[in-house]
Amino acid sequence: MSFDLDAIAEAVALHGRVLRVAVAEARGSVPREPGAAMLLWDGGQAGTIGGGALEWQAAQAAREGARGVTRHPLGPSLGQCCGGAVTLWTEAWDAASLARLDTGGGIVARGPGEVPLSVARLRSRARGSGVLPAPGLHGGWMVEPLARRTRPVWIWGAGHVGRAMVAVLSPLPELALTWIDTAPARFPAAIPDGVAQLVAADPVLAVRHAPDDARHVIVTYSHALDLALCDALLSRRCGGIGLIGSATKWARFRKRLRDLGHGNADLARIDCPIGDPSLGKHPQTIAIGVAARLLDRARRADGRRAHG
Repeated sequence: MSFDLDAIAEAVALHGRVLRVAVAEARGSVPREPGAAMLLWDGGQAGTIGGGALEWQAAQAAREGARGVTRHPLGPSLGQCCGGAVTLWTEAWDAASLARLDTGGGIVARGPGEVPLSVARLRSRARGSGVLPAPGLHGGWMVEPLARRTRPVWIWGAGHVGRAMVAVLSPLPELALTWIDTAPARFPAAIPDGVAQLVAADPVLAVRHAPDDARHVIVTYSHALDLALCDALLSRRCGGIGLIGSATKWARFRKRLRDLGHGNADLARIDCPIGDPSLGKHPQTIAIGVAARLLDRARRADGRRAHG
């Protein structure tokens, strides 16, 4: 998890003053990881640090003026059986504090007194090499990487499955979603924050604008358009293609794509059917299966990079 400046700025714009409670450290069995956070304002909340008694007490304490570091054993005193311990960081944000915020090196660091040497070194390393620290406490300061949507996902189609997919994927802070269909009326009235809407009378012409590392999920209203998109995407670089459909549809598409000049290596770049068929065909279950696959691929890619 990381510091979602866009979400905080939006909450401040709507509510004026916003409290943020973040997990700074976690030991043992705990509900959420360091960097998980919730935002609080008069009469409302967004996000979670794990729910239950810990979250309720942390929210109450924040609204009563608690700031900085607090430590919480998750045992009988909270009526929880996790058995671990959580350190929380609580702070308040408004327009003035956001204007003063230093995001140099892609890091958000704040705390009492002078900047600790350890924090200065983390920021210098981030500026020099792009290596960002994990969320946590350093010399009494809370340090978090700035959230960036770094994994592009293009969703082709704004029907029931496309809408379910955007609803499931848009809260994930690392995903940069682009949502494409042929007319404004095909989209819902409200598009989730952070989702780029692209109206294209001929979506195939939009393929060339996708980043080379984008993952594509094709769920349009038309088999002919699905096929044309597969053909166009296989003719260029991309991070992978997911296609909604049955085994029969995929068998027909394989033959047609071969006729268009695509070999077995190209066809292996397409996942069809998308998601996890064992979950069923409801739009939300398809979306959940796709989200699980995207996250699994991302974690495995991160693991390969970490091990060189």
